[in-house]
Amino acid sequence: MKIRRILATAVAAAVTTPVVFLSAAPAFADTKPAPASTQKPAAGDEDPDEDMPSLDELRAAVALAQKEYDEAVVGLDTAVKALKAYDKPDHPLQVAVTDAKTAADAAATAKTAADEELTKAQKALAELPADATEEQKTAAADAVTAAQTAATTAATAKTAADEKLAKASKDLTEARDAASTVVDLAQKVKKSADEKLAEAKDELEFYEEIGGGCEVEDLRSLKVTLSGPKKVTAGQSASFSLRVTNDAEQTLDDVKVAVNAMRLPEPGEVIDEDTDFSKHVIPVEWSSADNLEWTPFTEKFDSIEVGKLVKGGHYDVKVRLTLPADAPAGEGTIFSFGSYDKFDGDCGDDEQFAQTDFDILAAETGKPTPEPTPSETTATPTPAPTSGGNSNTSQQGGSSTTAVKGTLAATGANENLTQLGLAAAATVALGAGALVIGRRRKAGADA
Repeated sequence: MKIRRILATAVAAAVTTPVVFLSAAPAFADTKPAPASTQKPAAGDEDPDEDMPSLDELRAAVALAQKEYDEAVVGLDTAVKALKAYDKPDHPLQVAVTDAKTAADAAATAKTAADEELTKAQKALAELPADATEEQKTAAADAVTAAQTAATTAATAKTAADEKLAKASKDLTEARDAASTVVDLAQKVKKSADEKLAEAKDELEFYEEIGGGCEVEDLRSLKVTLSGPKKVTAGQSASFSLRVTNDAEQTLDDVKVAVNAMRLPEPGEVIDEDTDFSKHVIPVEWSSADNLEWTPFTEKFDSIEVGKLVKGGHYDVKVRLTLPADAPAGEGTIFSFGSYDKFDGDCGDDEQFAQTDFDILAAETGKPTPEPTPSETTATPTPAPTSGGNSNTSQQGGSSTTAVKGTLAATGANENLTQLGLAAAATVALGAGALVIGRRRKAGADA
């Protein structure tokens, strides 16, 4: 599939080319990847910076593939009917064969009769008595001559009839073979059109599943920013600041935001579809002025339900990640996505893929490693700003009548964010992080 080939190339490039990795996620989020490297792809590889197809292009591809498939079905049906027509008795070539066979049979019968007459005449001439008159001898000889002439004529007629039958049969066979070839070709065309249609539909479905169904202009209404320390020591916690801002011209409904963190693959580490990314995931918790307790993101509750966010308003979240004490030195990343219900109730997405990288420092030896603060421990984070981002907002992103309140959003409950979890972490590790923001509109509708 074209989209998957682009992602697969991004996967390979992410492991070997950090520049491609750093640019892949935000590029995919905007559906039009920005150039990340001037290095030419290897022969036979897709360019990871190749433009992703738009929704309209994918729909047009499906429509064209459907048209070609329908035409292929009609073409195959026509070819099969043409082939079967040659077996009908009233087909001209079948009639020609039948007539030729009748004539050949008649010619064969005539030749047999003429040969019998010749044999008789020759026998009569041979059995003339010794005292036969000259007249009898002449008559017998003339009979043999006449029979010989008739036999020769009959043989010639039979040869001509046989040749005509052979030609008629050959014409029918060649025509049938040609029609059969057309059927074979039509079957191949239909199969190819079927595969092309299935691929086009799969591309469209995949595009919609990963959240590509929103129009580009709708991807510029919610902005997510993320900042924090550049170094984190194993066995310790680190806090990051997350802000979700409404850049739209009107209030956004059902705003959600999700955060994940992970340890990036080590140099030389093999990354493929069988890789267990659970070993790379770093636990993440969050708190805000509305939710003072550090609350972990889980598989069931994978995003913060901000709610309504007025024009120009914002919502601030404190994010804390805790590295295992035995985490090896290397690099890590923390990333976030936002979503909202589009103005027509469909879907929306953040303008950019927010991501911050940091160095992972190994725990210092000879010193006791501090235990990570448990999720159940209540802590008082830095209060979020009380300004909504403009003069018309008096709360965190909300107006005096539409306060926002961050709570955990359960997967499947009117969700615009899919379950991020390991899938998100794995995708980011492979350089296509923005792809995991796919929304399950059907799940939300059925919830």
